[in-house]
Amino acid sequence: MDFEYLLKYNPIMLALAATIFTWLTTALGATSVFFFRKPDKKVLNATLGFAAGVMIAASFWSLLEPAIEMAEQRGMQGWVPAVIGFMAGGLFVSGVNGLLPLLYKGVYARKTTEGRNSWKRSFMLIFAITLHNVPEGLAVGVAFGALAFNPDPALMAGAVALAIGIGIQNIPEGAAVSVPLRREGFSRWSAFNYGQLSGIVEPIAGVAGALLVVLITPVLPYALSFAAGAMIFVVIRELIPESHSGTETSYSTMGVMLGFSVMMGLDVALG
Repeated sequence: MDFEYLLKYNPIMLALAATIFTWLTTALGATSVFFFRKPDKKVLNATLGFAAGVMIAASFWSLLEPAIEMAEQRGMQGWVPAVIGFMAGGLFVSGVNGLLPLLYKGVYARKTTEGRNSWKRSFMLIFAITLHNVPEGLAVGVAFGALAFNPDPALMAGAVALAIGIGIQNIPEGAAVSVPLRREGFSRWSAFNYGQLSGIVEPIAGVAGALLVVLITPVLPYALSFAAGAMIFVVIRELIPESHSGTETSYSTMGVMLGFSVMMGLDVALG
């Protein structure tokens, strides 16, 4: 690829194009919902376990590890923004979780207990993955926005590699939203739409990151860690307990292992 040629383009437009690509790969992963009929309990538990494994691996290799490295490059103690952001993310989602019955009291009160749990779990899954995509979009936007100050072909190559890596990682993340939603009773098209919409925040965040690169860059380690804390909270509070309901728990456990391995392999292989 001719990276010097790409440097002729506006960094903000490059950031937009790159994050549209990462959004489309999320949509690609969400299409997996069309290949599944209503699954049995074994498949349901394995699917939820897979989603949990993906989110656990992504929270470290895609979020916490880069946050620590960014902080250390800026002369900070790497663990400080990681701990602060991680705990803030968990506390924020916990607060949202507690406010859901108040914010949606009319609808919430008319549902059965099972319906309430299903609705809340679905919302929290969409919320967590969407929140996770915001700092990823920011990271891509910042990478391309930095070209405005340093139009180096090597820097461009790194930004392109980052976009490709995040895009590939987004494929299982799109499936991690759409397939569990199908399991909750959503239609295939609704599950697909929610899955792909979880990635639409990336172009928005990417452009914002490119525009505000100077301001966003110091905050990015906290933002990455915040998303990691939110994801882990949802995994522990919602996904793992639900995936171990019933007697087919071995399938959910293997689903977690497989999901973690897939995401870990993608993150490590793509750097």
